[in-house]
Amino acid sequence: MLEQSLKKFIESYQDFPTKGILFRDLTPVFRNPNIFNELVSEMANLKIYKETEAIIAIDARGFLLGSPIALTLNKPLILARKPGKLPGEIFSKNYDLEYGKNSLSIQKEAIQNYDSFLIVDDLLATGGTVSCVSNLIISQGKEIKGLNVVIELMDLKGKEKFDFPVISHVKY
Repeated sequence: MLEQSLKKFIESYQDFPTKGILFRDLTPVFRNPNIFNELVSEMANLKIYKETEAIIAIDARGFLLGSPIALTLNKPLILARKPGKLPGEIFSKNYDLEYGKNSLSIQKEAIQNYDSFLIVDDLLATGGTVSCVSNLIISQGKEIKGLNVVIELMDLKGKEKFDFPVISHVKY
């Protein structure tokens, strides 16, 4: 039911950000408070959130989802940010995107009091971004309990890279 409602708002852009990419844009959902609230409520009610100590949101649209979920559940929110955005002692990793390269960083002190994390992002494509975050967390002796995304691009098989549950709300 929610999947059909979301599909009415998700817009598609051919050849963005580069030629050959069909970009699925979730931002119209954020402009509709009713559907956005329904999405956050459904995500926050997933059992997997009860099994984790903290939520990791991925820069940048993951922040828009992770923040209200963390507040709803009274769970800590950890940010995985792009280069040069976090102060203090950080740990970082490079990764490949469907259309380029990037890196993500997490503050060491942000995760020190927690052992299990759930990753939240807007979209799962090839899995490069989530693999980066997962590898960062695992390198610190911590555990990823799962991934929750709004959109999953099934043809790119990103889900197959992970040994933890992946929950998506819209599949293309």
